[in-house]
Amino acid sequence: MAFTTRFAPSPTGQLHLGHAYSALLAHDMARAAQGRFLLRIEDTDTARCTPAFEAQIYDDLAWLGLTWETPVLRQSDNTAAYDAALDRLGEMGLLYPCRCTRADIRRAASAPQEGAPMHGPDGVIYPGTCRNRRWEDRTDTDAVRLNMARATDRLSDLPQYTETGTHPALRLTLGHLADEVGDIVLARRDTKTAAYHLSVVVDDAAQGITHVIRGEDLATATPIHVLLQALLGLPTPIYHHHRLIRDEHGKRLAKRDDARAIALYRAEGATPQDIRGMVGLTTA
Repeated sequence: MAFTTRFAPSPTGQLHLGHAYSALLAHDMARAAQGRFLLRIEDTDTARCTPAFEAQIYDDLAWLGLTWETPVLRQSDNTAAYDAALDRLGEMGLLYPCRCTRADIRRAASAPQEGAPMHGPDGVIYPGTCRNRRWEDRTDTDAVRLNMARATDRLSDLPQYTETGTHPALRLTLGHLADEVGDIVLARRDTKTAAYHLSVVVDDAAQGITHVIRGEDLATATPIHVLLQALLGLPTPIYHHHRLIRDEHGKRLAKRDDARAIALYRAEGATPQDIRGMVGLTTA
């Protein structure tokens, strides 16, 4: 299968230098391998995503010299596929409804009988308050969680993956998944949409992604994605987690950091080659 990768921004703010680096790197690697570069718009956060930010994404990426195949996959148009994946996992007995709020989880995790809070890829690891609730009893106001113990029990061997970037591959073990990941959310209670872990796995498979190129801040989420791929019978891509672009204080850039927005550099007269130089990619 041809080398196929993607850049998958959320239209919740302006793209900054960190986005430029990730998109350019993925685009360059695909072109070097005579492969395919795809764009995906992760717009399920309806409260924060806007058409204006989405239009800015297309404009900034085109200005940088990137080209991609069309039509672009937009997650808001792909909800049926996420629902089908949830139904499949539910029929396997691996999901349960959860009514806990973030405050509930923090209180339960910090209670004396629970010990000190532990943090995983999604923050405080869920203490299992709703684990005994039945999937059939879910309501529209519930989140949906994966029962990690049941999920790992279902697999005779835990899958592994290949990493080619700056972050070493994390080996999937029962201890790691139970103690450092826990029962992750696969559908959110606030927006009633698929959570990132589920949607990214479904989308990568649907788009035939062979190489996932993304920031090293997402490296700890990869065992979750590899596990879901195994449960759903989907292929596992090769992962390449790259360094992050940081400010002068060593803090990684965020969308609220408008001072490093690509649009601002453009307005100040920067060229696409200038942006490449700023992020350490000096050749097109």
